[in-house]
Amino acid sequence: MSLNLDELKKDHKTSYLAGVLERLEIEENDVREMMKDESLKEMAQSELNTISEQKKITEKQIQDILNKEKEEDESPNEIVLEVRAGAGGDEASLFAWELAHMYERFSEIEDWDWKTNYESKNDLGGYKEASFEIKGKDVYKKMRYEMGTHRVQRIPATEKNGRVHTSTASVAILPIRKKVNFEINPADIEMEYSRSGGKGGQNVNKVETAVRLIHKPTGLDVRSTNQRSQLANREKAMMILTAKLQQLKEEEEAKKYSGERKNQIGTGDRSEKIRTYNYPQDRVTDHRIKKSWHNLPKIMEGGIGEVIESIESGETGTDEE
Repeated sequence: MSLNLDELKKDHKTSYLAGVLERLEIEENDVREMMKDESLKEMAQSELNTISEQKKITEKQIQDILNKEKEEDESPNEIVLEVRAGAGGDEASLFAWELAHMYERFSEIEDWDWKTNYESKNDLGGYKEASFEIKGKDVYKKMRYEMGTHRVQRIPATEKNGRVHTSTASVAILPIRKKVNFEINPADIEMEYSRSGGKGGQNVNKVETAVRLIHKPTGLDVRSTNQRSQLANREKAMMILTAKLQQLKEEEEAKKYSGERKNQIGTGDRSEKIRTYNYPQDRVTDHRIKKSWHNLPKIMEGGIGEVIESIESGETGTDEE
């Protein structure tokens, strides 16, 4: 097994075991020197066997930690979910709120922790845009295919002629990974502070605790308003910005292999239309796997487990709109 001790020492999870392994290798070299003396050869061989066993045990412990870290990196248990109203005015904003509510209820069913980072509402209480943090087992694995454009078809409450309107909202899923393979230059970040609105106590509303970060090279814009201090909001915003930049980097890499990526699940692009929620027909259709489900009220109250399982398994149907 080839392990880089210098790299292992930098990781707090493996630093102690790396030190143990380094000490065993030094001892091993010393004992090999002893073997040059014929009178000590038998004793030295016995010592070498013991050291070899200790090394194997230590290396296995290190490899187990590295494998777990790799698994956590590929399928992290923490994500940021963003919803944004698309085409359709107030109806699109209401739909964006309904999608967020659907995911919040699903999070409760899955026993995940749900927190609000930022909300921007219209006069009807719909979301222009909003950001949420979700933590829990398999959260990225189950939520990753929710990214894209969601479409709703229904008669709005304000529609006098009974016409069906089509509106859209987009969903972004940002995995929060333990390891990030790039650094953000502080000079590239512009920071703005403002007062937080809504609930949160007197301090949140009177002091400039809300934080907005702008990454100048990319134009990415991140807000955090619901933490109790400016420092906490800044840390949260930086975490989300890092996740966005990581995703941007991965998307750029993926474009190099775009021909291989275009499978039935799609590209994971926020602009890709992935699903339609048709209220007159009480039907949800996922366009990537051409499969539909009924009972929209149940689905919008978090009952999307069956939908997610079908997409994860690549199960296909014959429905399409």
